[in-house]
Amino acid sequence: MHVVVGSRERGVQRVPGVGAEFKWKQGLAGFGDRRRPTFGYARRVRVFEGGDRNWVGEEIEMKVQGVEEFVSVHGVLLASAGVPPSLHEKLFHKLSADVFDGGRLFQIEPCEGGRQRRLVLASDGGLRKHEDVFLVDHAWSFRLSQARSQLEQVPGLVERMAALMCVGDEVEGEGSVEEDDVEEGEQDGTPKEQADVEAMISAAVAAADERGEKLQWLELDELDINDEELRRLNLAVKCPDLVGLSLWGNPLESVDAVMDTVAGLSNLRALWLNQTPVALNKDDELREAFGKMLPHLEIYNSMLTDKYGLWAIGFCAGIFGALQPGLPFTEDHVLKDITSLDLSERDLQTLSPHVFNPEELPNLTSLNLQGNPLAGESAESLLATVQTLKTLTSFQVDITRRLGSAASIAEALPFVTELNGHPRDKFVGGGDEELNSNRRPRLPQFSKEDPLIDRVMSAMWQYILTYRLADEEKLDETPIWYVMDELGSSIRHSDAPNFQIAPFMYLPDGTLQSAISYSLLWPVQDVVSGEECTRDYLFGIGEDQQRSSRLAAWFDISSEIFNQAYEAHMSELKQPVVSKAIVCNDSSTSSILPPDGRPLSVYTDIPGMSDFLTRPEFKLVEEASEADIVWTHMQVDDEFRKEAGLKPHQYVNQFPSESCIVMKHNLAETMQKAYGTPAWLQPTYNMERQLAALLGDYLQREEQNQNNLWIVKPWNMARTIDTSIVGSLPALARLVETGPKIGQKYIEQPALYKGRKFDLRYIVLLRSLEPLEIFVCDVFWGRFSNNQYTTETNSLSEYETHFTVMNYGRTMNHLDTHTWVPEFEKEHNVDWKDIHKRVKDVLREVFQGAAAVHPEMKSSTSRAIYGVDIMLDASFQPKLLEVTYCPDCARACKYDVRNVLGDGELMKGSEFYNNIFSCLFLNELKNISPL
Repeated sequence: MHVVVGSRERGVQRVPGVGAEFKWKQGLAGFGDRRRPTFGYARRVRVFEGGDRNWVGEEIEMKVQGVEEFVSVHGVLLASAGVPPSLHEKLFHKLSADVFDGGRLFQIEPCEGGRQRRLVLASDGGLRKHEDVFLVDHAWSFRLSQARSQLEQVPGLVERMAALMCVGDEVEGEGSVEEDDVEEGEQDGTPKEQADVEAMISAAVAAADERGEKLQWLELDELDINDEELRRLNLAVKCPDLVGLSLWGNPLESVDAVMDTVAGLSNLRALWLNQTPVALNKDDELREAFGKMLPHLEIYNSMLTDKYGLWAIGFCAGIFGALQPGLPFTEDHVLKDITSLDLSERDLQTLSPHVFNPEELPNLTSLNLQGNPLAGESAESLLATVQTLKTLTSFQVDITRRLGSAASIAEALPFVTELNGHPRDKFVGGGDEELNSNRRPRLPQFSKEDPLIDRVMSAMWQYILTYRLADEEKLDETPIWYVMDELGSSIRHSDAPNFQIAPFMYLPDGTLQSAISYSLLWPVQDVVSGEECTRDYLFGIGEDQQRSSRLAAWFDISSEIFNQAYEAHMSELKQPVVSKAIVCNDSSTSSILPPDGRPLSVYTDIPGMSDFLTRPEFKLVEEASEADIVWTHMQVDDEFRKEAGLKPHQYVNQFPSESCIVMKHNLAETMQKAYGTPAWLQPTYNMERQLAALLGDYLQREEQNQNNLWIVKPWNMARTIDTSIVGSLPALARLVETGPKIGQKYIEQPALYKGRKFDLRYIVLLRSLEPLEIFVCDVFWGRFSNNQYTTETNSLSEYETHFTVMNYGRTMNHLDTHTWVPEFEKEHNVDWKDIHKRVKDVLREVFQGAAAVHPEMKSSTSRAIYGVDIMLDASFQPKLLEVTYCPDCARACKYDVRNVLGDGELMKGSEFYNNIFSCLFLNELKNISPL
């Protein structure tokens, strides 16, 4: 979203005085105190005490006095946010008095085991559609490059964000500790005595004997039982009739110890070894052994085995368990009372007709199979089994290529009225293919050893939102991200939300300089007391804008959807256009110098160029219409030609359709069409339409434990503006929101110079596409980062570690090419001439590919130079980064450089433009080589 605001003051903390008292459950605390600071960017210092506008800081003259004036000043912003006109008056009064009154009506509750929060309407009277509007504060605003430094430097910020995002030390994560995990006796500093496991087992056996039963269920979870102690328990002798055994969380490491223990438990139907070292490290070996020695094992580590039957389904439905082990069955059709069955994420391979039939499940109305491979049978047999369950009205399953489209599944099950939470009619006849309702939330994963900052940096992608600032002159080049306060951040997603939320800039004195950011929340449906309040995370975004893929930031959507997109993308790249090399420079274009000897007139608006184009064959003129050659940084389109008065015979420094190489997404597409997957082009995706394929690539790399850092770049920004390096799927999915971008595999192992990253800038001259005449300047230069290179997580936002363009507002350490190249050769024991040959091959192929894929580029009155950026990987393979139109050549003109490719001849910077123009227009070569 683009929002017009005024000046920015970094680091301002806004401390509103009007409190909002919230109801909390289970000890969640802190939001009720509205005196907590707002961190990051604010538009004005607004620090005051109490609720009566007694200013402590700078006083603002209030000019917006009434509703009409408020609407007049904020009309565009109100329309952009979508605020109903009926709420304008209420909004004005709340903004002018800074009223945060959501605490009276809403309640925040923990959910998903404390790893998320949700917002519930607590008002007894409910809320009607468009009845009220609520202010939501922004707790933290930042630019991505400054996020980590703010978390490190602003007191209290990381702690508040960790609590808000449910990744603090008090929240259970992977390997984290809750208060309930602290055992009695440890709180006063003394260790608890080792539990007498044998006594526990004896007591359980005795209790079963008193009931006239055999002990069938035993849970020995997290009792610090090691391999030796497990053997000593001799469970097969003491408890031979066990149906369910749980050893969850014990430090078991030996396969033999586990095998010896369960070997005599022939009736065992369920075994849990979750979070034990032996199950983590030797799971395949255990599964194979259990398959042979435990003939009735239906559940292993919470997953259904290929031997599952009525008992396992009964356990999943809550019929069988510790209180009712369920063996032997007391009557036939034990599943007859089941109406709803959730088998999601049970590693189910087949849908057994011996279990799933109307005799065994006569009353089943809802079946959830999402998150299961179902790889053991065909789509036809699976649907045939489901077709027998005529009582079924709700069916949930991952839509995959193997199972067919949503429409085909809906048509095969005419009695099902709801498919994946959507009305069946939505899909009959070829409706939406992607079903995203009833998605499994992507919960934060962290360890207690992870620094709090790393947890927040990882989890924030599920909480942050973005807008871009502007003033009357231009749009900011980089977006601002923000985190809503605890109320706003607890509103979860729904495809059919009952609330809408939107960012809003309030101008209290009617000017841009006073702008303050909020989010506005209002009901778009009638909401009853106790109902969860939801919003659409991607409001207004449909499948034409990759909605399903973008929702992967918040939900675990089936990986098969992304894998299919990736495979389709790779399949397209197997049919390159260029099958053989194109002949270059087979005929030379003649000099265009007039035969009467008069100089060529040149118009240019390039700064400094007039000081260096000094050959007598060229004469500078003030008007483009009077020139033989027009050399401009402007886009030479029809509008420019008309305004400048250009004629068809005039030469210009642009080729038609050159956007096919100078815009990053087009460059990748052109090279992929030409060559498929050349070694010199990193995997690259246009995130505007190839996000699913990108995420598929990411997931396959993750599965194969490959490096998985990606660089996300705007289509058409220079100097690494708005460029990010990220290593998480949610980050990739969310960065689509900030404008058109490419996602490109980051070169994680580049060649380094004295431990620092660098890239190479080459100047390529294009004289003709038909015939293809391309040249490269012998003058090239290296651009170096300022810091030692590392891929440590905490370095990814450090510009001077990962980027090399330092000549715009940063310290640049210039190194002469003839100085650093010999040192590089010595450091890596390489010959630069070999590297240069590889680079020339890449440069040649870039323009050969463009000529082959885009013949419309050819023009007899075009001549151009391009800046081509190359990076070397650790194997000295050149990698194409980008191609730049009208590159900045100030550095080439400033420094004299010795030619490291020849005899060490001194190439004078002052002659750079003379050499360029001589090649392009006079058919001369000096310090320039043909490609």
